[in-house]
Amino acid sequence: MARLVMKFGGTSVADLDRIRNVARHVKREVDAGHQVAVVVSAMSGKTNELVALCRGASILHDAREYDAVVASGEQVTSGLLAIALQAIGVDARSWQGWQLPIRTDGAHGAARIESIDGTRVIEQMEAGRVAVVAGFQGIGPDGRISTLGRGGSDTSAVAVAAAIRADRCDIYTDVDGVYTTDPRMVPKARRLDKVSFEEMLEMASLGSKVLQVRSVELAMVHGVRTFVRSSFEDPENPKTQPNGDPFGTLICDEDEIVEQEVVTGIAYSKDEAQISIRRVADQPGIAASVFVPLAEANINVDMIVQNVASNGAETDITFTVPAADYERAMKVIEDRKAEIGYLLLEGSTGVCKVSVIGVGMRSHAGVAAQAFKALAAKGINIRAITTSEIKISVLIEDVYTELAVRTLHSVYGLDKG
Repeated sequence: MARLVMKFGGTSVADLDRIRNVARHVKREVDAGHQVAVVVSAMSGKTNELVALCRGASILHDAREYDAVVASGEQVTSGLLAIALQAIGVDARSWQGWQLPIRTDGAHGAARIESIDGTRVIEQMEAGRVAVVAGFQGIGPDGRISTLGRGGSDTSAVAVAAAIRADRCDIYTDVDGVYTTDPRMVPKARRLDKVSFEEMLEMASLGSKVLQVRSVELAMVHGVRTFVRSSFEDPENPKTQPNGDPFGTLICDEDEIVEQEVVTGIAYSKDEAQISIRRVADQPGIAASVFVPLAEANINVDMIVQNVASNGAETDITFTVPAADYERAMKVIEDRKAEIGYLLLEGSTGVCKVSVIGVGMRSHAGVAAQAFKALAAKGINIRAITTSEIKISVLIEDVYTELAVRTLHSVYGLDKG
């Protein structure tokens, strides 16, 4: 018998038929003798609808009232799933985030979980009852409903799993696992049986949409083994691997992965903008005069490249920001032209970040050189480069995104099963 948390995303609970399908997935695990808690998202499209209503009521709305409105989507889903489970003979009741409670900080609309009391969920499980928890929501220090930001139900599920010391957290979604890259772009992309927490964290932060970044962070910190699988399989006859394990991708500690590939996957993000500040003085304090104001404006800076002129007196600084923050970032730099002392400010949104990820890169030389050589052979110019122990990211023109992803996927042998 295992203790499981099962999380179902918006497409998995999009309508009553799919909610009934989810109930059958839950019943399968209960019938197998497992103790089960479920975390659900709002029905597909519902959160967008609620956000639009808030904006329609007032552009400058109260963040606390916004949370009260948008959290209702998960409340509806949790109640409907509890009803559907009861209808097929599974004892269940719904729980809202504040009832457990899931305590968060006071950043309404983008709160972070501070603690969860798993006592009530454990009591329900030990009594043979399924606890259906509304994801995405908690309770802030002010005693009001708070929400965790987009994708927050993944974070709720992993946090609940950590709080109740679950054996595994199963994330059910519309794909059957984590792939070496986007299979819509590269038909030869392969599903991965296992991915380390570190690799998944990089993949999630660099463009993979399978899991929310904070959920992977939590899973890594608390050692929550997380399994990504499809909710659209036949609940009574799910696909299994040759060893009998369920079909999907296990996200786990690196020690669990016996044969580690040098490169695990290729991620890409088109949500990038490049800003270049030309001919600023090469002296202490200049970088701070650029990046401190951006930080104060809550603009996240990613890739940074600095080129010093041959005279040693001037430098160019190039960096990337999320495309949604491009206009704000340009305005911040323009407003500080006198302080920074640059000659020219340039920017572009027509860029894409492509990343090569793999923990095996730690012990293998020449991985970066392979990427640069392969891209050069295809005539793809690299605008900026960043690296870490397990990642290489390059910034290129977005028109070359598909060519770059396909090329790198092939050069590292990821399309060979």
